[in-house]
Amino acid sequence: MNSSPSLIPTPSPAAASARMAGHLLVEALIAQGVTEVFGVPGESYLAVLDGFHEHREQGIRFIACRQEGGAAFMAEAQGKLTGRPGICFVTRGPGATNASIGLHTAFQDSTPMILFIGQVASDQRDREAFQELDYRQMFGPGTLGFAKWVGEVQDADRLPEYVARAFHTALQGRPGPVVLVLPEDMLTQFTTAPVLPRVQAAQSYPSPAALVELRERLLAAQRPLVIAGGGGWTAESCAALQEFAESWQLPVGCAFRFQDLFDNRHPLYAGDVGIAINPKLAQRVKDADLIIAVGPRLGEMTTGGYSLLQAPRPAQTLVHIHAGAEELGRVYAADQMINASMSCAAQALASLQAPEAVAWSAWAQQANADYEGNLQPQAVSPLDMAEVVKTLGRRLPEGTVFTNGAGNYSGWLHRFHRYTGLQRYGRSQLAPTSGAMGYGLPAAVAASLLQQERWVVNIAGDGDFLMNGQELATATGYGARRLICVVVDNGTYGTIRMHQEREYPGRVSGSDLYNPDFAALALAYGWRSARVERTEDFEPALQAAMDAEGQPTLIHLRLSSDVSTSRSTLSAIRAAAEQRLAAPKS
Repeated sequence: MNSSPSLIPTPSPAAASARMAGHLLVEALIAQGVTEVFGVPGESYLAVLDGFHEHREQGIRFIACRQEGGAAFMAEAQGKLTGRPGICFVTRGPGATNASIGLHTAFQDSTPMILFIGQVASDQRDREAFQELDYRQMFGPGTLGFAKWVGEVQDADRLPEYVARAFHTALQGRPGPVVLVLPEDMLTQFTTAPVLPRVQAAQSYPSPAALVELRERLLAAQRPLVIAGGGGWTAESCAALQEFAESWQLPVGCAFRFQDLFDNRHPLYAGDVGIAINPKLAQRVKDADLIIAVGPRLGEMTTGGYSLLQAPRPAQTLVHIHAGAEELGRVYAADQMINASMSCAAQALASLQAPEAVAWSAWAQQANADYEGNLQPQAVSPLDMAEVVKTLGRRLPEGTVFTNGAGNYSGWLHRFHRYTGLQRYGRSQLAPTSGAMGYGLPAAVAASLLQQERWVVNIAGDGDFLMNGQELATATGYGARRLICVVVDNGTYGTIRMHQEREYPGRVSGSDLYNPDFAALALAYGWRSARVERTEDFEPALQAAMDAEGQPTLIHLRLSSDVSTSRSTLSAIRAAAEQRLAAPKS
């Protein structure tokens, strides 16, 4: 029986310092400061896996995940936590398509990320070879939502150039994901190409004239409001944003799922401008005469379906500050557009000289009072999710990382948890603005492995959890600690059921769930677990999880399916819909 020829050529004697391109790629990542990469191994990039083995003593490791979607979410969370591109490796075809959900999330969340995809060998291209796809067509900029740039490396000598460009592209302007495609035979070529130095993103500063104009708008305002969001924030820029707000006594709201950009306990905090927004804050956005949007792209969730700020021309005076020039004017014809990086923009705002007194002091104080009032829930029995979230915030240390995916359950976290500002502990909210289910658990695993000194809590719905529940095994296998997963189980895809009851009351179809015993499932993966059905039993279960900080814990919360949102129940939503439908048509 003839064996297949090896893909690894023998280097010539003249190239004694040569190494395989797969090894060079790992060296390039080390030069960029990468210490962890996430992925699912594939035969298309065996040379890279061998490179991780070769350089295993140089502080870099490959974390093998259980599904490419989970791996891509982990890399996206890595990008949020570190501010540097999160790194994910997958194989061709099915591996790449599975990972696409993480790319889409990174794109919508403005998160720096690089997805490396193994590709078929060059001599097999365009034959529909095993698992072959054209990734430039699949993920290219023309798809408007997958990647900022897709490159394919044909020459091993140019691999460092492509890697450096990938890091620059992921970091600069509006941060986002990049795809690099790696033909299998290229990775086994030998090369003497040197790695390039660590990439530092270019920064853009607001012009002096733009700052003068913005100051004049502030001085003329009566009801200003800042909305902060988007990618590219650092500890220094968040501190500068707070300095700006304090100097001018400006109320600050945070865009959808960017609540950790401003200290939620600060007297100028106005709340989160996102799904299930405080009705008083929604009205305040409409009533403002000046909106200063620092960083957010002002998407559908932050603008209430483009109703809080009417598109394309808002009623309010709008100053839009964004790192991506292509984003300015794309939806909103703002009164003033400033193209600047968040680090530079925030510093510039902090330098604006404020008057001795402002006209909106009462406006700012009431904005915070409305936020504080929104923290008072109606008691729910026997298991009160608001109290669960408040207990987590009270018992766990400041700087705990909270993660979630998509679903109505996340509304309790958004409404009742008070995030600390990024400048104190780094990112503490990992959540997808893309609304991707299954994000929270992989993000929590990544956070636990990347920053083991911090506590990490994932709150997941029952539908959300089983999208990527297999990553419990990744946490166990790589020694995650100080990690807690709270599974909120009401036996339904809650958001869909809510919309069904609102639009088609009483006509339930496709939204029921048939769940496993989540506590028993966690035990099978080597986690601790507890089951909680009453509010008073949650705190002891949490304390036990904290006492066992060296082993992850899953806490299974059993809720009635009628518990729908932090503001209403399914039965109340159904009753309101039936009353609406029964009303005579005018």
